[in-house]
Amino acid sequence: MAVYHEAISQARPHHLTKRADRWLLFGALLVNDILIILSSFALAYAVRFWSDLPVFREGWVNPGFYATVVLLMTPVYLALFGAYGLYNPANLLGGATEYARMFNAVTTGVLLVIIVSFLFPEFVVARGFLLLSWGLLLVFGITGRFITRRFIYAQRRAGRFINRTLIVGANPEGLAIVEQLRSAKTTGMHILGFIDDYLPVGSEPIPGVPVLSTSAAFSSQIRQHDVDTVIIANTSIMREQLLSLYSTLDTFQNVEVRLASGLFELLTTGVRVREEGCVPLLVLNKTRITGMHLIAKTVLDYTLAATALIALIPFFLVVAYLIKRDSPGPIIYQRRVVGQGRREFDAFKLRTMHINGDRLLTPEQKRELEEHGKLKDDPRVTRVGAFLRKYSLDELPQLFNVLRGEMSLIGPRMITRQELEKFGKWQHNLSTVKPGLTGLWQVSGRSDLSYEERVRLDMHYIRNHTIWLDLQILFQTIPAMLTGRGAY
Repeated sequence: MAVYHEAISQARPHHLTKRADRWLLFGALLVNDILIILSSFALAYAVRFWSDLPVFREGWVNPGFYATVVLLMTPVYLALFGAYGLYNPANLLGGATEYARMFNAVTTGVLLVIIVSFLFPEFVVARGFLLLSWGLLLVFGITGRFITRRFIYAQRRAGRFINRTLIVGANPEGLAIVEQLRSAKTTGMHILGFIDDYLPVGSEPIPGVPVLSTSAAFSSQIRQHDVDTVIIANTSIMREQLLSLYSTLDTFQNVEVRLASGLFELLTTGVRVREEGCVPLLVLNKTRITGMHLIAKTVLDYTLAATALIALIPFFLVVAYLIKRDSPGPIIYQRRVVGQGRREFDAFKLRTMHINGDRLLTPEQKRELEEHGKLKDDPRVTRVGAFLRKYSLDELPQLFNVLRGEMSLIGPRMITRQELEKFGKWQHNLSTVKPGLTGLWQVSGRSDLSYEERVRLDMHYIRNHTIWLDLQILFQTIPAMLTGRGAY
């Protein structure tokens, strides 16, 4: 990507490239929306008046009238899309937010037709045609935006649609912001470097992201690097410095300024802005996953968990017999763990250890267990238990926890109250999601990972969750289970 950027900068200035990219995106969306509007109306007309579906009563139809309606509604819908911000770069590529704007625009268009038909009785549009066109516009519109977003993501990986970004402040907050932005490959943020008054110019607090200058040379760096976005980690500077920076940025009308909250550890779970007495206040979300992603995740959890439990009944019967025959004790082991909102619950597992197995541990093994939470060659594990652990089959009873709403199929590792302390400042993030039956830790090495790596993976999942990430992890879980790598 660095080579691409260098080639582009030699070919023409970055601001010209960015302007061309914006016009390309606008033109592509405009053509896409015109095709979607026309095809939706055409398909609605065909289904309503040409199909043999019994729900639609036959009758005389004036094709010219509906052609006129379509020609009139096409510019109306384009205007509505514009009014709802669907061509505004600030609102594009926003996932569920963009889909909500599409829903509102399409619904408003249908309501306008209903209002016109109410005011002018001679203007009669078939209700079936109206309903079908609304549904098709919504489905095709959202699908078109989804495909466009994937196209832009691919272009960003190739070096197009990039925002040149400066970070003011190389303190822990600034470093955390850079790491988060660099891990999210689809943001389009190309981090040029830091502006910092405390670290030496040229040093790299993060490999590949140098300190470019002090705040005194701030404006020259913006001109030199043709910067698009400045992110200010405000915990790194004094109030007077912040006001001075804003005053300097007033002269750069094309540079977007973004102010970090100073509460990165908390606000990565999502916030809402609420005004009280004209004062904007940030409201912390109690749950990290909301909106359409929450609906899709819930449907996925309950559908797959219920289906899997029914299919696994013969397996549970056979394993129950083997566990009882291998060693005395219960079939199911209940582990007390912490869930969403720090509520404790009992997670179900197939018993894999001898009862009172702690008596089999040596003093060295006890110390290793306290330090790492796991033993590679654990004498407490039964023969059947070793097989179940190798392929993570002992976790399958947690499907019942999923149906009870205590867990999700995909999420962070479930942990005990004592382990929660090891998450330090990230504890709040962990409590905003349900623990998962599988997750990034499951497909990335399991017990071979250090505790610090497990925490990092859990935080990456929480901060970057989408339903697509869930599906990716779900598909990766099966080969991870079959290989048994890192399971003990």
